[in-house]
Amino acid sequence: MQNKITKVLQHMAHTHEQMARILDAERHVVVRMSQIIHDLPDAEPDFGGTSGLIESSGQVNKNIISYLNALADLEEAMAEGVGRVIKEMNGQEEE
Repeated sequence: MQNKITKVLQHMAHTHEQMARILDAERHVVVRMSQIIHDLPDAEPDFGGTSGLIESSGQVNKNIISYLNALADLEEAMAEGVGRVIKEMNGQEEE
């Protein structure tokens, strides 16, 4: 039984590592986008009119929301995995 728990934990750790790599890549995209936004001029920028400004703002918002959703998914997956392990360990202690 202990071997099964160890293998589950190893698989969970590998999965979490892969999710963390994905989130790190997304984080780099968000950081780069924020740098681009920071570099934009404050006075009279040319975004292609109001519609261009709205479109650009919408794209930034979508990327930020995507990043936050990925973080939430990672947290949920980690909590679910840890919950399963705790249930399994509690079941093993009762035996």
